[in-house]
Amino acid sequence: MPGIAIQTVFSLFYCAIKSISMQTIFTKKVDATELEQKVKKMYRDVALHPKGDYHFEMGRRLAEKLGYEKSDLDRIPAAAIDSFAGVGYYFDMANLTEGDQVLDLGSGSGMDVFIAALKVGSAGHVSGADMTDEQLKKSEQLQRENKFETVSFHKTYIEQLPFADESFDVVISNGVINLCPDKEKVFAEAARVLKPKGRMVIADIVTEKQLPENVVCNSTLWAACIGGAAQQDDYRNAVEKAGMEILMVRNNDAYRFLSKSAQGASNEYGVKSVSLVAEKK
Repeated sequence: MPGIAIQTVFSLFYCAIKSISMQTIFTKKVDATELEQKVKKMYRDVALHPKGDYHFEMGRRLAEKLGYEKSDLDRIPAAAIDSFAGVGYYFDMANLTEGDQVLDLGSGSGMDVFIAALKVGSAGHVSGADMTDEQLKKSEQLQRENKFETVSFHKTYIEQLPFADESFDVVISNGVINLCPDKEKVFAEAARVLKPKGRMVIADIVTEKQLPENVVCNSTLWAACIGGAAQQDDYRNAVEKAGMEILMVRNNDAYRFLSKSAQGASNEYGVKSVSLVAEKK
């Protein structure tokens, strides 16, 4: 993908537009109106019609290919899985335990939230943070219908979290942070809400080479989770600047871009999916 479950590419797109005037990733050549309309339309369609035809993979087939356990998928709402469009798997790296307090950045339809809830048990709690009304409505309905009592969803920007300092043991996110140009702010917020020695465990899109302007300013490649991807060393530096130490990085080789334009950029600039674990110092 493009990834998010929709995880919420549509919602996080607003994060991108909100920061557009301040971020160097955008230049004067960016047509913000065109970018907004293209991304809004695409991911509104995805939110409302997950069985439609898109230029990226979605659903259970993608989840299993990335490494999600069938036993976990069998225990959560199928409708949440239908809207999954993440870019990697990380639950084997997260080591969630009974009683953990977990936050999902860009929770979309809630697939990762529900899986995390299985791991932390009745003594734990999982909060989903998202901005898209359609996704929040869907995830909240699934939460009620399936009686996930240790789960809650919150409408918010991931760069402006409404939670108190040191509230969470683990922060997770799947295919979302690449969509926000102010990545340093996102990581700073993640570190702020983490407890000391808390972990950030995420899957995201990065690049081996710096993306040129014609890629960064291509709204189609932005929507495909390429235009906003950071060069991997810059990404690492942003995480470390927030006061976290990266403990592990793993390439998600099973993830593939489907559209020709996305594949071309991926091949030329080394755009790829990675999962990583970082610990708050």
